[in-house]
Amino acid sequence: MSNKTILEMRNITKEFPGVKALDNISFSVQEGEIHFLVGENGAGKSTLMKVLSGVYPYGDYSGEIYLNGELQKYGGIRDSEKAGIGIIYQELALIPELAIYENIFLGNEIRKGMRVDWNETIRQANAMLKKVKLNVNPAIKIVELGVGKQQLVEIAKALSKDVRLLILDEPTSALNEGDVDNLFDLLRDLKSNGVTCIMITHKMKEIMELADSVTVIRDGKSICTLDAHKGEVSEQVLIKNMVGREIDHIYPPRTHVRSDEVVLEVDSWDVYDPAVERTILKNNRFNVKRGEIVGFSGLMGSGRTELALSIFGNPLGYRVNGDLTVNGQKRHFGHPKEAMNAGVAYVSEDRKRNGLILIQDVRENVTLANLRALAERGVVNSNKEIKVANEYKKSLNIKTPSIQQKVSNLSGGNQQKVSLAKWLFVEPNILILDEPTRGIDVGAKFEIYTLMNRLVEQGMSIIMISSELPEVLGMSDRVYVVSAGEITGELPIAEATQEKIMHLATLN
Repeated sequence: MSNKTILEMRNITKEFPGVKALDNISFSVQEGEIHFLVGENGAGKSTLMKVLSGVYPYGDYSGEIYLNGELQKYGGIRDSEKAGIGIIYQELALIPELAIYENIFLGNEIRKGMRVDWNETIRQANAMLKKVKLNVNPAIKIVELGVGKQQLVEIAKALSKDVRLLILDEPTSALNEGDVDNLFDLLRDLKSNGVTCIMITHKMKEIMELADSVTVIRDGKSICTLDAHKGEVSEQVLIKNMVGREIDHIYPPRTHVRSDEVVLEVDSWDVYDPAVERTILKNNRFNVKRGEIVGFSGLMGSGRTELALSIFGNPLGYRVNGDLTVNGQKRHFGHPKEAMNAGVAYVSEDRKRNGLILIQDVRENVTLANLRALAERGVVNSNKEIKVANEYKKSLNIKTPSIQQKVSNLSGGNQQKVSLAKWLFVEPNILILDEPTRGIDVGAKFEIYTLMNRLVEQGMSIIMISSELPEVLGMSDRVYVVSAGEITGELPIAEATQEKIMHLATLN
């Protein structure tokens, strides 16, 4: 890392109708460093990076951008790419049905005369793949790659444009631990080769492991920049600056009211998936008691989500064998509606695709799963609907100007609260939460954890699927570990450690 400033953003202000997203933000980045940009959802991190990359062009914001000391006036992404800036978004921008080499040079084709030189394209794609240490055939279609490898293809695509400043927006949100380690090794290699990285994340562990410096943004303002090498970066300092207050316990304590009454029991549970023509879950058994949080841990692809879906009405059409008992009655749910009627609800890990209708407003999303409760003679009573939505807005502290706001305009944490409100309106007594805090900031996490505690104290039972081991250990009463479609162990929380969970997660 040099002492040379590669990037300086001065007094950046960006407004949308009725909202000042960025308010006079200034920060700078040194050449060859890994610089983290952190803050709560809606703080303005992604908006700031869209200004930097030309998504919001010059004239669409006020303030100045200097790259290597020169004032920049990008009219679009192509201008920032020519200047050596590459950005990789949380939702990857690859075309699944095209080959790797076609994706790497899409829009930047290598030509011989008027025609694309495919031989040279493949040769250079191979060179880029070697740079990112991805040993695959460049002719393979993107759809055949896992998310971790797709992420590396995105980086290869950026490097093909001779990027000197690489921006990564939540790059690890959908990666397993092995893929995260590979990505971090690559970022360290890029740093040693003079590439500067700006990384947006919510994960404290990543900041502690990789950061040279950290800039905190709150409510559209730059709060501070901290130097990791001077010992200025700690979890408590970051949280205090991000949320504007101290949070002493990330995982709030709760009064245990758990009883010995079993409300859900699964036995000899086998699941065959016709789509992949194989058994994906084998001989699983577990139970959930009233008023407890049962954590489900395991590596990505272990079968945790498939287990939840096979219980919650089997929406993907698996072939299921085994016994399911809910509130003392033997059940077999052939449709999610049957599960809901029996008091079981499921909050999807993918809120944008499966949990919410983004083009609809908060009111419509909150009431969507239980419109029958609002209907009078087959017509939804809009006054009741407004009242219910406003009650959940208040009780879950959903930050939105009004319940008429489109869900697509909310931050990730507030979208997650809307998704929770939708299922709480069904009034379940068993709630399955699949990755309940994925992609949301520490302040919103704390609020969701507090809500979970409140629900179990009222007698609800929660199944929590999580890839975050600290979350599993911080929130669960018991932990089941899944590996390759089988539950390999059960741990009471007093005996559970990260090492024990990882051992059970890698048994198969």
